[in-house]
Amino acid sequence: MASRDRAPEDVLKPVRWQIRLTLWGMAAERVVRAFWPLWSVVFVVLAALMLGLQDLVDVEWVWAAGVLALGGTAWALWRGIRQMRWPRREEAMLRLDGTLRGSPILAALDTPAIGATDPGSQALWKAHQERMRTRMLEARAVQPDLRVARADPFALRYVALLALFVALIFGSLLQMRSVTAMGPSGNGLASGPTWEGWMEPPAYTRLPSVYLNDITAASLDVPEGARITLRLYGEVGALDVIETVSGREADPAADPEAPAETAQDFEVIQSGELAIDGPGGRSWQLAVIPDTQPSVAQQGEIESSYEGDAQIPFVAADDYGVVSGTARIELALDEVDRRYGLAVEPEQRAQIELPLPMPIAGSRTEFTETLIENFSTHPWANLPVRISFEVADEAGQTGSAAPQVITLPGRRFFDPLAAALIEQRRALLWSRDNARDVGQILRAVSYKPDDIFRSAVPYLRLRTIQRRLDAFATDGMSPEQQDEIAGALWDLALLLEEGDLSDALERLQRAQDRLNEAMKNGASDQEIAELMQELREATDDYLRQLSRQAQQNPDQNHQQMAQDQNTIEMSQNDLQRMMDRIQELMEQGRMAEAQEALRQLQQMMENMQVTQGQPGQGQTPGEQAMEGLGETLRNQQGLSDEAFRQLQDQFNPGQQGQQGQQGQQGQPGQPGEQPGQGEGQSQGQAQGGGQQGDGGTLEENLADRQQALRDELNRQRQNLPGAGTEAGEAARDALRRADDAMDGAEDALRQDDFAEALDQQSQAMEALREGMRNLGEALAQQQQQGQGQQGMAQGGDPGQQRDPLGRNAGSNGQLGTDETMLQGEDVYRRARELLDEIRRRTGEGERPQEELDYLERLLERF
Repeated sequence: MASRDRAPEDVLKPVRWQIRLTLWGMAAERVVRAFWPLWSVVFVVLAALMLGLQDLVDVEWVWAAGVLALGGTAWALWRGIRQMRWPRREEAMLRLDGTLRGSPILAALDTPAIGATDPGSQALWKAHQERMRTRMLEARAVQPDLRVARADPFALRYVALLALFVALIFGSLLQMRSVTAMGPSGNGLASGPTWEGWMEPPAYTRLPSVYLNDITAASLDVPEGARITLRLYGEVGALDVIETVSGREADPAADPEAPAETAQDFEVIQSGELAIDGPGGRSWQLAVIPDTQPSVAQQGEIESSYEGDAQIPFVAADDYGVVSGTARIELALDEVDRRYGLAVEPEQRAQIELPLPMPIAGSRTEFTETLIENFSTHPWANLPVRISFEVADEAGQTGSAAPQVITLPGRRFFDPLAAALIEQRRALLWSRDNARDVGQILRAVSYKPDDIFRSAVPYLRLRTIQRRLDAFATDGMSPEQQDEIAGALWDLALLLEEGDLSDALERLQRAQDRLNEAMKNGASDQEIAELMQELREATDDYLRQLSRQAQQNPDQNHQQMAQDQNTIEMSQNDLQRMMDRIQELMEQGRMAEAQEALRQLQQMMENMQVTQGQPGQGQTPGEQAMEGLGETLRNQQGLSDEAFRQLQDQFNPGQQGQQGQQGQQGQPGQPGEQPGQGEGQSQGQAQGGGQQGDGGTLEENLADRQQALRDELNRQRQNLPGAGTEAGEAARDALRRADDAMDGAEDALRQDDFAEALDQQSQAMEALREGMRNLGEALAQQQQQGQGQQGMAQGGDPGQQRDPLGRNAGSNGQLGTDETMLQGEDVYRRARELLDEIRRRTGEGERPQEELDYLERLLERF
């Protein structure tokens, strides 16, 4: 192969741009690898200057850093020049040729070493050259490899680049001008002295920062605590700062010939003057806007619910917003009536500290909130206490209200025995020295238990408390034992106060009778008002007991109300309006009308949906039919079990005598022994399953009982409700099939064919179950029809008449109600849970925008 001193331009003309681009790429590679330390040092120096780091340290450190930066720059430049070798065109051509198959560029430049005179060789060489030139057209410029990871294993170049990006975002090129003031005095004269200044209000004011260079007015209002930042550029000493707003005093020990500071930061604490003295200087009169202390005060009356939930309203205000608050409650010992159990010195107890509720949404500059807490179980409940409020703002300032003496709200007990137990509980919590006296009083109170206790359960609990109290009083009572006895007395008082539904009904009837007698006898207005209040409280107690019973037996009450087509629901608001009407009539002197209204109220209360748990009372025909069919199904199951035992005896004769002996004994508990199995059944049917009667065989006894059960089913079929509906007809058809199966079972029992009897009885039970299901559907259809015709007032499903907050939706087409949420539950806890759930859903970005907007409106409202 011949050597090449110079590449023919005509051969390389098709790839000259590819070679040129490859050459430039190789040059970029060598520049990057040779000079990456140089621009890394430059990036770091620029970032430090743009961020103003030179203004944060002494000038000596700046000079030292400058010398180090110059040394690093010189070293990096020397290293780059030493390593830098500019690539040649031949190197670029060889790199490009290496990316092609067969090195066509070198082949195109070659000449044949032999066979120059041979025509065949010349033709072959020419064809080869043409092929190589054609392949050269596929050449593409080689991309440069700019990676220097091998030379920079710690990625220092990226650290320098990151610092530069941070400086570009958070810094400024103007910061670099302050370096001129650090050099010789004549270096900065060309540009002249200049300055920059900012006023930054405290973050909690939510006010914007002010660029002082843009403020041309002579006066400026500044929030208290604002921070002034000044930067002076140019010749040191050419500009000076004069201010009287920070309260700083000149240091007498300072050197007057020391160079002036080029950067100043101070806080505005008073009104005064701020001036920059020198070329281009400016002055302002700063008027400080004081940050006032927050204020708080109790507002409105303190209310307490029946369960003892205290509602203490308060109002708080601050110019920039209240961030937290605390309510402190301590015993007002000088206001306590020191008699009986409170005569001794009380035990020391820590004051009550409660965080004040803050608004969830909206402004906190001025707001009214309510502190809700239950103090019923606290030893100071219903005693005089001093309550004080304290609030704080973000500046750390606090404001408080003067302590007020109030009666700490707690639950009130109206039952005399329960009130006595609570009084003794308070005496015990007042001081453990009262333990012996409390025990004596409890023994005196329960001297004749038959006259004061409705059942033995509360009496036995009181006796247990007395024994433990006597033992603790003898051996010495610890604080844990004191709390244990107090908790037991509280639970017993609740049991006596709330009682059960029958107790609540008795109190309601007694209150109604007393009010009726008072109206007949012409009682005074004050006495009638007290009796009316007693009636209201008894009515509320009775409704609470109804609600509690409904919650304990939801399925039973739901089925009862669903099947009752004549039920009229009344909300607590309706009852309150009726009692308001009665009181209004009494105040007007219309006693006859008031007595008539009271009689109507008594009648309505007696016809409440939820009865006193007495079986069969207030049952609808549909409910009676369902209960009768269920009883028939249970009796049929009992007969089937006895028939199965008889079938076993046929295949196990050894057990027959024992079984017969057991059957003659008539042991209770055998299947089929159902006392009171329904109307129309004979006395013998209600006795033991295997017992014979009047000398008849056991098989005949079972057959007679099957016949009686069939007769009872026929009676129930005749009185079956749900006529005229598809489900009702299906129920009747199923009961007809059950009747036929019972008839077949009776014949099989008389013929001692127990296997056939079991088969027929199984079919009868299956038909009974199907009939009960169809009857339930028929009753549900009638209920829906009743709702469509009579509205929600009659036959309504109570579960469908309450809104999502658990309130009654109203009657007679009424929409909405002023009834409180979730009767019988902790409404405030539930409200907090609802707000937390709304906030959680607001943070879920994948929800539809319409829903998110709705949730935001809810948060703004509540």
